[in-house]
Amino acid sequence: MKVKTILVSQPKPTTERSPYFDLSDKQKVKIDFRSFIHVEGVESKEVRAQKIDFNNFTAVIFTSRKAIDNYFRLAEKMRYAVPDDMRYFCQSEAVSFYLQNYVVYRKRKIYVGTRTFDDLIKLIKKHKTETFLLPSSDKLKPSIPKALDELGVKWSRATLFKTVVSDLSDLEDVFYDILVFFSPSGIKSLFENFPNYEQKKTRIAVFGNTTVKAAEEAGLVVNIAAPSKETPSMTMALNNYIQKANKK
Repeated sequence: MKVKTILVSQPKPTTERSPYFDLSDKQKVKIDFRSFIHVEGVESKEVRAQKIDFNNFTAVIFTSRKAIDNYFRLAEKMRYAVPDDMRYFCQSEAVSFYLQNYVVYRKRKIYVGTRTFDDLIKLIKKHKTETFLLPSSDKLKPSIPKALDELGVKWSRATLFKTVVSDLSDLEDVFYDILVFFSPSGIKSLFENFPNYEQKKTRIAVFGNTTVKAAEEAGLVVNIAAPSKETPSMTMALNNYIQKANKK
C-alpha cells in the first residue's frame, strides 16, 4: 500500500532544516508531529520526600536539558542558592551550552563529556571526592546508576520530573499510513489513550531495540525499524520504505 500520511510521535522540529521536512518534500507525503508523552516537573515536597537536600552536594550531573531546567526551578522554589563553586558534569556539549541559561558559563567549573554517559564517567572518576547529585526523570537507564556504583563515588538520585502520557483523544478518528515511535513510553501512550487500538493497515515504524520489544509485546507488527547499518536514522528508514511502497 502506498504511503501518503505519517504521524511522528514527537514535537514538531523547531528548525526548518529538519530531515523530516526534506523527506516530506522529496516523497510528497504529509508528515504531522504530535508528542505522545510529555514531561511534568515534580513539586518541592516530593523532593523532600525523597530525602534530598541540595545543600549536601558539591557536584551535579546533568544528562539532559530537562534535568537542568528542573534542578534550577526547584532550587528557586526551595530557596536554595546554588553556590558559585558548584561543579557541573554535563553529558554532552549541547547540555553544557544549555547550562548558560542559568549560570555564567566562563566563571563556573563545568566538565563536558563527548556524547555518552560512559564518556562522562571518565571525567567523574577524576573527581571522586565530590558528592554528586543526579537530577533525573522517573525513567532512568539502569546503566547510569550501575556505572556510578561501580565507580564507587558518593552520589544520590533525585527524581525531579516525570514522563506523562499525553491526551490524544482528538486523534481517535484520524488515521495515518505510518505511526513513528521512539520509545516504549510512546507505545504505552498509544494504548492508554486507545485501549482497543487495532493496527489494521497502518504501518508501524520504531527506533531502538527497546521500542521494537515494546511494540511487539503490545501486539503490533513492526514494519520499519531503525537504526541499522543501511539506515542509521529514522528518516532514512522511512525514505527507503516509502520508495518501495509507492512504486507499486
